Amino acid sequence: MSLPRRVGSTYSRIWRTYRSWAPSLLLLALVVFVPLALLDALTMNVELESLDLTNGIKVAALVLAVGAITATGLIGEVFFSGAIAISLTHPHGEDPPPLREIARRLNYGRLIAVDLVYVVGVAVGLLLGILPGLLVFVWFGLAGPVVELEERTARGALTRSMRLVWGNFWLVLWVLLPIQVIGDGIGHLLAALVHDLFGHTFLATWLAEAVTDIALSPIFAIAAVLLTLDLIAARNEQAPSIRATPVPA
Repeated sequence: MSLPRRVGSTYSRIWRTYRSWAPSLLLLALVVFVPLALLDALTMNVELESLDLTNGIKVAALVLAVGAITATGLIGEVFFSGAIAISLTHPHGEDPPPLREIARRLNYGRLIAVDLVYVVGVAVGLLLGILPGLLVFVWFGLAGPVVELEERTARGALTRSMRLVWGNFWLVLWVLLPIQVIGDGIGHLLAALVHDLFGHTFLATWLAEAVTDIALSPIFAIAAVLLTLDLIAARNEQAPSIRATPVPA
């Protein structure tokens, strides 16, 4: 099959999966991202200039604020990507696994380590140029699902992701990159719409963050999981199967 047909087929499956699994996926996203969006809103609404602090303390406060935003977003993405992998490949019948079981099965330490390496690697790569950033983005883009699907360590998942992508670089690029870029654009538009309707208040910031994450985060997660499963199967290796008939939450 040619690359354009493989890409088109993958997008079609992403859409069918998102549409079929929307009730349970959006419910899971609601549980994950509403409280995390609250933390993001609290952090972003801190006006450092209004505080009576010395310059050194202001710099430290700014660093802590940026770190808090990054940490809350990181924990949400780690939990959700792992939860998607577990939910879509859950082996015990057709019913979605309960949230308690998902939370218990997640490998938090490994996923956080993978995300840290991934985020820092992409950031450093982009500082060096667009190409290095894209290479890291694609090579390590499947490491998160690999942690949950194959029970690998953080280092093993990163290595495994590179091996899966090897020979399929353009497929992974043309699936993940447009989703990321278009998703960011739609997210900014949704945030602007919410702020236009409700103003630049704390509640509006919270709502904008929550709506954006709930609507868009499942798409990238589904894409990463489907690509991982496909590339494992393409190597004639055993891969978990996605449940065929999701039951609405």
